[in-house]
Amino acid sequence: MNKLIFIFLSLTFFTLACEPKNENPNDLDGKKELLIAKNAELKKLKTEIDSLEAQIAALSPVKEKKRKPISLDTIRLQEFKRYVDVQASVQSSDYVNISSETGGRILMINAKEGQSVRKGQLIATLDLEAIEKQIQELEVSQSLANTVYERQKRLWDQNIGSEIQFLEAKNNKERLEKTIESLKLQLSKRNVYAPISGVIDREFVKQGEMTSPGMPLAQILNARKLKVVADVTEKYLGQVKRGDKVKIFFPAINKEIEQKITLIGRSIDPTNRTFKIEIDTPNPDGVLKPNLLADVSFNDFSQKEAIVVPISLLQEEVSGDQYMFIASKENGELVARKKVVEISESYNGNVIVTKGLNPDDLIILEGARSITDGEYLQVL
Repeated sequence: MNKLIFIFLSLTFFTLACEPKNENPNDLDGKKELLIAKNAELKKLKTEIDSLEAQIAALSPVKEKKRKPISLDTIRLQEFKRYVDVQASVQSSDYVNISSETGGRILMINAKEGQSVRKGQLIATLDLEAIEKQIQELEVSQSLANTVYERQKRLWDQNIGSEIQFLEAKNNKERLEKTIESLKLQLSKRNVYAPISGVIDREFVKQGEMTSPGMPLAQILNARKLKVVADVTEKYLGQVKRGDKVKIFFPAINKEIEQKITLIGRSIDPTNRTFKIEIDTPNPDGVLKPNLLADVSFNDFSQKEAIVVPISLLQEEVSGDQYMFIASKENGELVARKKVVEISESYNGNVIVTKGLNPDDLIILEGARSITDGEYLQVL
């Protein structure tokens, strides 16, 4: 630039030196002629300056434009889903107590914690010797009662004796029969069987101890038939339906599965304003355990086609406008351009852009927070 100024001053001095002395005419024609001459000189001077600039540019080393290193991604329409996470726990669908219908001393019990049993398997045997002795005593009385009844019946058939004697003998015979039948039924309950197939979860009594009717001997659960139960706040009542697929994550074993909701509670708990959902969960390998904690995620919002970008790329101006940077191809160069955007739903680090971006735009990822509008870019 200094060279151009020097050349310009030299040409100006040379021109002034060669001009005639009378350059300030007073008449109109003279001034017009002088203006025409000056314009011609200026045109010639500009032509010489342009030529010199071109020569200088050709001889000077080319300075490369500074470019900001960035990474890009092409915007595509994609499905957006938002999930709500609630805490849940694993429960057994088949969880029952093994108990006896009668009381007595336990002679044998085959119920150890962790033991697998099948439905109908013998679990315990009770000592019902007292009932056996009662039956023996009653059978002796029954023999006499049968004899008395038969004799009274023969006499009654011959119209001998009173009717009341015949009826008393008959009633005594039938009463003893019913009593013996009842005792034999109790005696048949001396063996206790597993009501379902599963695993012995707890044992409550030991061999030799006494038990009473209905008292649990052990607890059995079907570890292969479990369910996940969760309490969901009532504001999601309209978003959760039976048959909806949910994601279930078990933090303790780092396992995630997807199942359908099988039951939705019919009432709202007034204490915490929640309703219950249940998800039947298979457990073929036996890894899941009752009372295991779980996280249930259900979808409460979805959009089939949306412009979804990382929320970390969102920036905000002092005015409150939110913007992102895209890369624009201009004259063969990638240039950063600021785009003011409008957003809606967000989830898991992503946000829907409803205005400001278009499909196939090149959004700037890495380096987006250190560039300015109009800056030249270089893809990493």
